[in-house]
Amino acid sequence: MNIIVCIKQVPDTTDIKINPEHNTLIREGVESIINPFDTYALEEALRLKEAHGGTVTVISMGPPQVESALREALALGADNAILISDRKFAGSDTLATSYTLSAAIRKLGDYDIILFGKQAIDGDTAQVGPGVARNLDIPQIAFVKKIDSLENGKITAHRMMEDGFDVVESQMPIVLTVVKDINEPRLPSLRTKMKAKKAEIPVWTFDDLHLDEAKVGLNGSPTWVEKIFTPTMEKKTMMLEGEPEEVAQKLADYLKEIC
Repeated sequence: MNIIVCIKQVPDTTDIKINPEHNTLIREGVESIINPFDTYALEEALRLKEAHGGTVTVISMGPPQVESALREALALGADNAILISDRKFAGSDTLATSYTLSAAIRKLGDYDIILFGKQAIDGDTAQVGPGVARNLDIPQIAFVKKIDSLENGKITAHRMMEDGFDVVESQMPIVLTVVKDINEPRLPSLRTKMKAKKAEIPVWTFDDLHLDEAKVGLNGSPTWVEKIFTPTMEKKTMMLEGEPEEVAQKLADYLKEIC
């Protein structure tokens, strides 16, 4: 079984910086982590490999510093890692990112399951996993909390819903986006850390993926951020005095006025 896990390196939520010119996240030189939801996707891939055999390949798109996240994934047990990096990819929204990742997955070739975390904490759109499924024209199950079975080219999974869960069966290959209820991620060992430190991580660029330049980076991103700002919170206090009946009437009159 060939499993692909797409991970994203995101800024630590305590250290987010914005490029004032493009209104995009500044990633270079910023303390970063693997998107927390993606760690559950990686853990599930490793468990599937342990149960059914096969390989786990981790891919990520971003600047050169993303290599550290890929080495962390190798230390946790992934077999291979690939970095997708090119200045032409800078500023990609979810549409352009999905297009680029899909091209990399096609280049990888044979695959059975593609795993994502349900969303990235820096964007919270939950669009890239479904976008990749659409580009590859394969089925997708979102918000997976449990994988029941894998047999005869089919998968059965529990999809988390607001009022419970659905049991969904589908053909493979398939894209799954997982929630944190699915497992508890493991920690790397010293031996795997040392091995990951020496591993070679190929870098695939725009030219390697034979992409349409009009569909990548800022040029291929129809979503534009006009402005980013921190909302201000204001408090207004009004004291009502008098007897209880009088205060109640004043409050009722005020509520009618503002509503």
